Amino acid sequence: MLSKRIKAMSKRNFIKRLSCTISPAVPRASSRSLASLPTLTHQSSPGAPQNQAVQDPYSLLKEDPVDLVSSLWVKSFSSPTNVVFPNLTGFLAKFDLWVLAYQRTCAHATGTFPPRNAIHFGTLLSLLSLRNAVTRSKFKWNDKTHQLVRSPYDRTGTRVISKTKLKAILESSEPCFQDRVVQEVLLMILEPVFEARFSVKSHAFRPGRNAHTVIRTIRSNFAGYLWFLKGDVSEIFNSLDLNVVMGLLEKAIKDRRVLGLIKSAFRATVRNQMPRDDNEKLRKRKKKETKKKILHENEPKPDPFWLRTFFDFAPEEAAKVPDYGCCGIISPLLANVCLNELDHFMERKIVEFFKPSQFDSIWKSSIDDGCHNPSWPEFVPSSGKEKTRKMDYIRYGGHFLIGIRGPRDDAVQIRKEIIEFCDVQFGLRLDNSKLEIEHISRGIQFLDHIICRRVIHPTLRYTATGGKIVSEKGVGTLLSVTASLQQCIRQFRRLKFVKGDKDPEPLPCTPMLYSSQAHSNAQMNKFLETMADWYRYADNRKKVVGFCAYVIRSSLAKLYAARYRLKSRAKVYKIASRNLSRPLRESTNNSAPEYSDLLRMGLVDAIEGVQFSHMSLIPSCDYTPFPRNWVPYHERVLREYIKLEDPKFFCELHRSIKRQGLSLPQDEVSDIVWDCKVCGLRRHRIDV
Repeated sequence: MLSKRIKAMSKRNFIKRLSCTISPAVPRASSRSLASLPTLTHQSSPGAPQNQAVQDPYSLLKEDPVDLVSSLWVKSFSSPTNVVFPNLTGFLAKFDLWVLAYQRTCAHATGTFPPRNAIHFGTLLSLLSLRNAVTRSKFKWNDKTHQLVRSPYDRTGTRVISKTKLKAILESSEPCFQDRVVQEVLLMILEPVFEARFSVKSHAFRPGRNAHTVIRTIRSNFAGYLWFLKGDVSEIFNSLDLNVVMGLLEKAIKDRRVLGLIKSAFRATVRNQMPRDDNEKLRKRKKKETKKKILHENEPKPDPFWLRTFFDFAPEEAAKVPDYGCCGIISPLLANVCLNELDHFMERKIVEFFKPSQFDSIWKSSIDDGCHNPSWPEFVPSSGKEKTRKMDYIRYGGHFLIGIRGPRDDAVQIRKEIIEFCDVQFGLRLDNSKLEIEHISRGIQFLDHIICRRVIHPTLRYTATGGKIVSEKGVGTLLSVTASLQQCIRQFRRLKFVKGDKDPEPLPCTPMLYSSQAHSNAQMNKFLETMADWYRYADNRKKVVGFCAYVIRSSLAKLYAARYRLKSRAKVYKIASRNLSRPLRESTNNSAPEYSDLLRMGLVDAIEGVQFSHMSLIPSCDYTPFPRNWVPYHERVLREYIKLEDPKFFCELHRSIKRQGLSLPQDEVSDIVWDCKVCGLRRHRIDV
């Protein structure tokens, strides 16, 4: 009897302790749902006491995450570049940022951005557990056996998995979903801190900057340079010293928790698959070829064919993306933090190298003089033998380009100094093959564009003394930025669209064999539109886009000739027209209904013609002038917002209004019109 009473008392105490762990916001569980209570306690953060009540996540959603991130951007850009951020844990503990990071991760994994009010309560509890694990330094990277937050498409059943499946999960190189959530939070916190410190010479892996801004900057700022130094430091993307990274991060951040989280991510390694023998690889390959993958109901579809094809056209400078340990999407930011030292080193060298000459046609007195004609910056008038010594620099990822106006010995000296700097700063040993020196007359290939020059004799018109317009023949050099047609042919040959080099012959587009004519044309049209946008700032845009359109159109024509049992491309063009917009049918009898009838009933898709079938349909090169001191739009908005928040700015504005008076634009326009009608010219007001 005594033992039974002791057992009953112990059961009562256990039930009381169990009821204390339930949050007041959670309704009392029934006898059937008691089995799910241990999962709630398991979802809580590691290291937390088990008898602590579960915190309601809805009570932590108090602020707008966009406002939080915007405040950090404003604080970073309004502070001097040498200011150190001692405490970022306050932003790391904001639960609103974690919800936004989860939404962005879901958008990356599933292709849809879930609304904030559509996230389930259990998911919010899991996010809260993940946040507590990170802030209490209990989080482990690449922990696939204990995931606090899972992907929406992961099956969370309690079924026992086999050893083979468990081994495949542990050996897979696919990162964990919760690691991506933590990386998103770190990126939202670290990016504004370092964006304010980065050099304007860097254009890769940064918001508002891309390869097009590099090409436009080269066209606007690199006219007049004779020698070009093309450098490749992309080895830093493969291996980077941890001490170097942490030393550079500590110059801007002193928060130990954030630094420790980055350090642990850098040290963590992603497990790769174990090497298998050749027979097992061959069996897997045959099995993969015969078995078709069936997507689940909510599983995201793979990238379309046109997008995969365009990504395969990526130039050498943009093909490699840094990836350090479990850093994931913050790896490009860390690479930019390291290479930012090289950018600032080159900025100092640009100032030291500058030596003006009054006998030159450009840069006669100041380094910021710019070109003589902002509307035509590619043209440089001829000058005497004595030239201004000047240098410029631009970087995209792990590749950079330096333009030098001066003798070749200066370029050799700059190369030597860069090799020494990279060896001392990054422990990176470079040879002369990684830093090539080329003259402008030979052409320099950068981002699949060739930078060269040609001598032209334009007619220059200017107003002389007395208002007389003078026209005379001038001579000078014109900087030309053209797309590399040979590189385009190589990419098409690698993707098996053409064969041959000098006279390439198009091949049938076999990946679209089982697609309809409407779908094939639509896919190739999207690809051609993207290629036309990629070569938007090339001088030979019409030529290279016309070649791409010829290859795609001929490839589709050969495919349709094989699919519809036609003998040649000529017959395909005869039936489907030059742009392949008319329907093709395999059967020759008239038993099948007409295509127009099927289209009217909605049983077939409308067939779009292949774009750019004529040269007149291809857009010309975009020669819009690019400002010399260009900054992205979001940075301009930040600068204006910071200026408006400054009380000194409003005081000066108030004084100027008191001094000059407030005038509307309409009043000024009416005064100008009245003066021109009465006096024939505009009168200048004299302030008393």
